Amino acid sequence: MTKHLQRDMESLEREIITQSSLVEEMISKASRALYEVQVDLANEVIEKERAINESEVKIEEDCLKILALHQPVAVDLRETATVLKINNDLERIADLAVNIAERTIGLSHYPNFRIPSSLEPMTKVTVSMLRDAIDAFVDFDTDKARDVCKRDDIVDGYNREIINEIYLLMQTDAELIKPALHFFSSARHIERIADHTTNIAEDVIYLTEGEIVRHRHKETFST
Repeated sequence: MTKHLQRDMESLEREIITQSSLVEEMISKASRALYEVQVDLANEVIEKERAINESEVKIEEDCLKILALHQPVAVDLRETATVLKINNDLERIADLAVNIAERTIGLSHYPNFRIPSSLEPMTKVTVSMLRDAIDAFVDFDTDKARDVCKRDDIVDGYNREIINEIYLLMQTDAELIKPALHFFSSARHIERIADHTTNIAEDVIYLTEGEIVRHRHKETFST
């Protein structure tokens, strides 16, 4: 690796770490806004969307510059491709955090709606997955990446609990159908965040081992 390529790769890594920290903060705030129904906090999340989008574009441009100027090979090429993919997943996660914030604002009009208890542990697992997925990327740690993939099933389990609780609630009280649907969408967004985080972990495995494991993590990591 040339000095110029090394410098640009290190800069790219710093950019994606900074982006992931901002996105993690958005998820945490959006989730807290949801289970505390804090409109001000939800608006904070929404206001961060533009900065995330601008950063996403810059990271993509920097990846393309590296590919064009340095023509990296082997692990450097895989790392650049991995950053491109992670960057896209982080932008999608940020979009989902904004969606959760918007649903929270809708929920704020229904003070009698009780937030299902499974939400908080579901979001904690999801946030920890993202943090560990980025740590795995920085450390080239496939064991940590595989552990992130396994935890996706935990989030799915919490989501099923929430769906069942919301379904029963809508059956017993028709007046709560609208807020229940707002919450159902929010829980689905959190579940999708975990899916995108799993994509990131799978990309780390590709980076480190050269093995593409997307779309088959259920079989690969269940044992």
